[in-house]
Amino acid sequence: MSLKRKIAISLSIAFSLIFGIMMVVIYVSFNDFRKDEFRQRFQKRLVFTVNFIEKSGDFEKEAPIFFDENSDNVLLNEDIMIFGSDKGLVYSTLKDKKITWDKRLLERLDKEKTIYNENSVPEIYAALRNIKGENYYILTSAQDVTGQSKLDFLKYMLIFSYVVSILLIWFFSYYLVSKFLEPLEILKSDISDISVHKLTTPVVVKNTEDEIGVLAKSFNLMTSRLNDVFQSQKDFNSSAAHEMRTPLTRMAFQLENLIQLENHSQKTKTTLQQMLQDVHQLSDLTKSLLLLSKFDKEGIATLYEEVRIDEVVFDAFETVHRNFPEFKMDFQIDEDSIEDSILTVKGVKSLLEINFINLFKNAVLYSDNQEVNVSIKETDFRILVQVFSIGPAIPKDEREKLFEAFMRGSNSKNKTGSGLGLRIVKRILEYHKAEISYSSASENQNLFTVNFIK
Repeated sequence: MSLKRKIAISLSIAFSLIFGIMMVVIYVSFNDFRKDEFRQRFQKRLVFTVNFIEKSGDFEKEAPIFFDENSDNVLLNEDIMIFGSDKGLVYSTLKDKKITWDKRLLERLDKEKTIYNENSVPEIYAALRNIKGENYYILTSAQDVTGQSKLDFLKYMLIFSYVVSILLIWFFSYYLVSKFLEPLEILKSDISDISVHKLTTPVVVKNTEDEIGVLAKSFNLMTSRLNDVFQSQKDFNSSAAHEMRTPLTRMAFQLENLIQLENHSQKTKTTLQQMLQDVHQLSDLTKSLLLLSKFDKEGIATLYEEVRIDEVVFDAFETVHRNFPEFKMDFQIDEDSIEDSILTVKGVKSLLEINFINLFKNAVLYSDNQEVNVSIKETDFRILVQVFSIGPAIPKDEREKLFEAFMRGSNSKNKTGSGLGLRIVKRILEYHKAEISYSSASENQNLFTVNFIK
């Protein structure tokens, strides 16, 4: 997840939680206020009833008239039951209803004097009052329809406001964070465009005071230093490889002339021949390093052309055959290839030729018969080149490091080599977006498979 989304989501969640808590606090506070207000109305109604009982001469006869006359002041769905000191019903406003009551509630009034049950429907307010020397149990029940409707309205308004607010918060959080981090996105885009050929191109610094501007300046300073290091390394590799080619060429020429002389013993000629092979190998390695020092994965793409793999294979074979006259190659195109096979890939021919030269040299040095079998298979999506030779297989525990620099297996004892051949092969293929793998079906078989993606 991107930093922009993390910040936006974190802010949105934080505001959503805070806003939700405030909504709950508002709802609970209003509900408590409604209950207190309704309780006060119950208390006022109780005082009104007690005053009537105190002033009335004949309470039982005057009660129906009194409550009918004051019906406009009663609570909604109000019912009043008045009990005497013997807990018998004295008066009730209930009409055409079977009158029932909770005797345990009357018994509780003897101890608590006042009881308010706000969780029942309807709500009940009960009180024990001593009027003119007698105890009266007054039970009043009513529904706070108005208060409850206001509470319901508030609940729906809060829910609606919460949903709308959350949507706005999430939208504006993402929008504002995007605006704040826009310079960082620009910096990321500029950095992504930087390559080996563009290390000297600085990223744009719009505001040098904020953290992103400081980061951009530091990055420009780092790329400048890296460019100096890379350029020094590249110049050294190129100069060293170029300077080494001239003396190596001279050495090879002189050795060839010495070998052609007839006054040398067979042992001397064999030694000179081995020296010549070493010089050619060192010359090829120098050539490879010189070529690789000129390219990188992006710069090499500008030199791509259509290259026929079969031509590259034969050119590489001819190069190796000049140094190893006994080297043989069996070449074939797989029967499962598509009918209109053209065997072409996009790449640099000189580098691909070095790739197969190194594979063929390995076949010469490590095979039992200095022979190699090359087969090419083309499908709709790839070209597979298999290089097979007979010789001691590479141990399984050494195969993982096979393509590392200066890696030489236990089967390379008494064999000339630098340990860079397969590493160079892998690097060249990486430049061409290709892959190489090694496998062995038995202890004396070696198979390298090169996979070119079309």
